[in-house]
Amino acid sequence: MTPRENPAVHRTGPVEARMLRTVCGLFVTGVTVITSGRGDAVGGTTVNSFTSVSLDPPLVLFCLHKRSRLRAVVEDSGAYVVNFLAGQQESLARSFAARDTSAIRSVTSHPSMTGVPVLSDALAFLSCELADTFDGGDHAIFLGRVVQLGVDRENQEPLIFFRGALGALEEEPRGLDPIFDG
Repeated sequence: MTPRENPAVHRTGPVEARMLRTVCGLFVTGVTVITSGRGDAVGGTTVNSFTSVSLDPPLVLFCLHKRSRLRAVVEDSGAYVVNFLAGQQESLARSFAARDTSAIRSVTSHPSMTGVPVLSDALAFLSCELADTFDGGDHAIFLGRVVQLGVDRENQEPLIFFRGALGALEEEPRGLDPIFDG
């Protein structure tokens, strides 16, 4: 049986949500915690739907389910921070993925220039002002202009998400030229 004849490999017809999730799970993504809000109205959630959009102007985006507890916080504050997690921060990612929004109060953080908390132990961060919000089906797409950035843990590997699981990158030989194709 060729791959084209194998229904598990090639499907036609309506796209089922479960199969879409399975196929997209084969794309390796980094893991971030999006923080937002100021004062007592702060929150955070684990997100892997992050991407850079433009270098000039500096724009990035991430997506949240429309029923996410963080959606209103981002919209009300007009700002958010993308905190990139390091390979050993799986427990941190899991704590922010839980329904309890108190996770941000249990970690060390400091304010960004927008006043939104930065996770102090994150690998790196981008502080953003909300530029626009778009409808994305069952998700909202948040486009932000980067106004501050930092790399706090430069020599560590990132936390990744692959096939529905979190983990660190395996050690790879260095020296390969990166591919930049904006």
